[in-house]
Parts: sequence; structure tokens; C-alpha cells
Amino acid sequence: MLRFMPVGDSMTIGSAGEHTWRYRLWQHLRGTYGGPFQIVGPRETLYDQATGEPDSYEYADPDFPRAHLAGWGEGWQHMAPLIGEAVRAHRADVLLVSLGLIDLGFYTNAEQTVDNVWAFVSAAREARPRVRMVLLPVIPNIRAQEDGPFAEQVALFNTLLAKTAADLDEPRSPLLLASSPEGWDIHTDTYDGTHPNASGEHRIAGAFAGAMYEAWGLGEPYVA
Repeated sequence: MLRFMPVGDSMTIGSAGEHTWRYRLWQHLRGTYGGPFQIVGPRETLYDQATGEPDSYEYADPDFPRAHLAGWGEGWQHMAPLIGEAVRAHRADVLLVSLGLIDLGFYTNAEQTVDNVWAFVSAAREARPRVRMVLLPVIPNIRAQEDGPFAEQVALFNTLLAKTAADLDEPRSPLLLASSPEGWDIHTDTYDGTHPNASGEHRIAGAFAGAMYEAWGLGEPYVA
């Protein structure tokens, strides 16, 4: 039984009324993995933009394993202290991680954010030495188009993340850097310049699925 744990920020937790990329990836794995698997994590809810609280169960299709470790406004610095217990409690085998935009936007610069990546990976491995991880680069959003210094930080972080993934990769606990979602366009793949719409959900799911297939032979190429 392979246990996948999605870890992320607002793009991963999703909002009331959405499917989320977690749902799209679950659908893909259900049809292509060829073995038993679970989606695991300590949380299940969506973010309710009307109330400003992560307490909604109003998924577009609630009939799927909704577990995750994601939060609106949370980044590497928030998840690093939580990941060890989450991995230990839910026996996660594969972490699917999409973090960094909120860190760079509000909390830490690129170098400081990478320090939190190291802390996250260390805590996850301490809890489960053979855990595998797939890291998604930060997807530039509308702010990156309008704010030059922020765009530079996003680009620098993604460069440092690639180096970090190479430095921390090891045979017993592989660390895989996914490619940015192919063809991503903030005008057609998001509803506000940042958060994915249905098209964006498929592209993010495809980035994770493609990385696991190409590197580990897990599943098949993603088809929306």
C-alpha cells in the first residue's frame, strides 16, 4: 500500500466549490497506478473564502480521499515544524509538495526559504527514513509579472530549489524536482492570477504525475 500525502499552500488546499489538483491526481492514479494506494494527511477541509476559515467540505466532488497537509497562507516555514508528526502518524511514503509562493511573498527571502526546505526534508526523513518526496517549483503568479524584485526572488528560489533537490537526493529517500506545469498561463489556468481553475488543477496534477512516471516508472503519463 503506497501512501501519498499532498503538502502545500492555498493552491493545494483549494477553496469551497473546487475539485482541487489533489482530486485530479487521485483520479489519475486510480486509473494508472496498478496497485493499492491511499491519499493521507491530517486535514480534509477546503478554505472558505466567504468566512476566511479552512472549514469547508464543499468539494465539487466530495467522493474521494480528501486527506492532505495544506493551508491557505502557509508555506515552508509553517510546514517544516508539522511534517515530522504528519509523516509519522499517517505513514506517508510519498510527499507531493507545492510550497514557496507564500514564503517569498510575505515571510522569507529565497535563501531563508531554502533553509526551511532543508528543515522540512530533515524532519520528514527523521520520521520515516525511506520517505520519497516530489517538489514542485514555485509557479510565478500575477504578482511576479508586476513586481520585478519579487519575480527575481521566485526565479532565485527555483534555482536554489533545484540545487537543493540534487544535494539532498539519496537512494533510500529519493528527492525529485518536478517540472513546472507544462503550458501554464495565469490567464487561462487560474481564476485570479494565482489559484488554479479546472485547467490549472489538471496541469499541476500532471506535473506531479509526470515526474513520478519519468523518474520512478510510477503510473502512466497524465491525460486530462
